[in-house]
Amino acid sequence: MKNLFDHFKANYTKSVAVLALAAVSSFTACKSNSSGSSTTTTDSSTTTATTTSTDTAKAGGSVDDVKPKGPKPAWGQDIKPQMQAVLEKLASYHDKPIPSLPAAQARKNHTATDAVMDVMKENNIAMPQMKVDTMGKEIPVTGGNVHIRVYTPQSGNGPFPVIVYYHGGGFVIANIDVYDASAKTLADQVGAVVVSVAYRLAPEHKFPTAHNDAFDAYQWVVKNAASIKGDPKKIAIAGESAGGNLAVATTIAARDKGVQLPLHVLSVYPIASADMFSPSYNKYVEGKPLDKAMMMWFTKNYTNSMAEAKDPRLNLVAANLKGLPPVTIINAELDPLQSDGGMLADKLKAAGVKVDRKVYDGVTHEFFGMGALVPTAKDAEGYAVSQLKDAFNK
Repeated sequence: MKNLFDHFKANYTKSVAVLALAAVSSFTACKSNSSGSSTTTTDSSTTTATTTSTDTAKAGGSVDDVKPKGPKPAWGQDIKPQMQAVLEKLASYHDKPIPSLPAAQARKNHTATDAVMDVMKENNIAMPQMKVDTMGKEIPVTGGNVHIRVYTPQSGNGPFPVIVYYHGGGFVIANIDVYDASAKTLADQVGAVVVSVAYRLAPEHKFPTAHNDAFDAYQWVVKNAASIKGDPKKIAIAGESAGGNLAVATTIAARDKGVQLPLHVLSVYPIASADMFSPSYNKYVEGKPLDKAMMMWFTKNYTNSMAEAKDPRLNLVAANLKGLPPVTIINAELDPLQSDGGMLADKLKAAGVKVDRKVYDGVTHEFFGMGALVPTAKDAEGYAVSQLKDAFNK
């Protein structure tokens, strides 16, 4: 099967034109960064309690009442109604398609998170209560500093298990604000300290900067877990999309460099292969909120050359996967990256690694973290929480 580099080498000029055309009807990005920056200033070194709210019934709305306004997309005839409502809201912002924009402008587009919040507001659905405190901190990494946000359970004094979390966005867009719901949910439901890492973004910081930042941040947590009420013996790694890639790649780096391995890896719809002609890429080439044109754009922005797409840190299916801790993979059915998750699971099993994988029907890329609105996302979050709890309790 052709790989990404071979395709670009033979068809680069044609691909650029196709990319622009294919993106004309694209929504915004996978949870892009509406603030336009790679870090956030909304947290601080002072711990503050998360705002709580009344339950859904008291708020007057129910997720069961959320209905889409238009027909189902041709590529997703079994899409769940709440998921479709989110995509319709995302389309209603009329942002320019990501592949037609420079990265700095793309980061200002509306996000899937914006769409979820607006749909919930329109349907009088309250946010669930999260008993989590947050604080921000700058930590040193090779060549600079990165921001982290630390989520700490309000119940108990610790030490708590620790989850190092990497957000998505194709290594180019989004930030820890956009993926706040995922990190907060894991902290609240697992009862763990979650460290969300604002690794530096491309094209300002090309490959392998995000990978190096991710590994440096993991090492910082291993060495400093006690300072954030964490148990240094109980550390896991998690991430979504590009972050799902970083979670596995960081674990491989820890093994190779003799650093303490995480107890478990949670990889949600990871970027795991350079093959953009896989079954799911072909089936959901025009899917939303992520399509093939966007994945090409992400790769072009992050890599120094398209040949780097075959580097085993990106092309995880070509990496040495032996000796890794247990891995949980979550995929969405209606997602170009569904096959990436399947191929990675097969390669991990062949390497003797314990793998659990679930594919959730009727949902798209970015569904994880939408548990307050999308019932299937709530199920996936529950599965992730259970897997992490089991790992910490062994």
